[in-house]
Amino acid sequence: MKTIRLFITIILTSLFLSCNNESKNEKPNQFAGLWSLHQMQFYNPQTKEWSEFKNSGMGFPDGLKGNLFYDNANHMSVHLVPKGYENTDLKFPTIIDSISLDALKHHATSYTYFANYTIDKEKKTIAHKRISHSNPNMWNETAIRKYSFSGDTLTLEPIEKELAGTRLRWIKVSNTNE
Repeated sequence: MKTIRLFITIILTSLFLSCNNESKNEKPNQFAGLWSLHQMQFYNPQTKEWSEFKNSGMGFPDGLKGNLFYDNANHMSVHLVPKGYENTDLKFPTIIDSISLDALKHHATSYTYFANYTIDKEKKTIAHKRISHSNPNMWNETAIRKYSFSGDTLTLEPIEKELAGTRLRWIKVSNTNE
């Protein structure tokens, strides 16, 4: 009986150590963590230049701010709002049963979605398979982004036609690999 217990202990210890060594050899998920929007830009094909979103005439004179989060279980979320979004005297009910038109317009400038993500390292793209979205028409759609890393900066470029020529630069705030 003692021999069987010793044998099982050795097998389990070996399995644990081999799994532990394999995980040390794997490269950590570079996406995992919390990111803060640093810069959003649009590409002008005529001038061949990138311009800041806040200078684009899109109705957000100060630009946008937001957060992006990726976990190690292939879930992600993003939330974008105009700079100063939280600085309002408007009142919002806890349950939206009666909301003023001004508050509703303000709330409509908040852009958020949750998704499962997959990475294609060969194509250098990340796909966000949306679970929910602040725009009901975008639920269950897949958004594909080209990606690149430079130090603590992640650059994402949407490839869908409506957003082509846009790039968002995110700065790493915290890491979930630790």
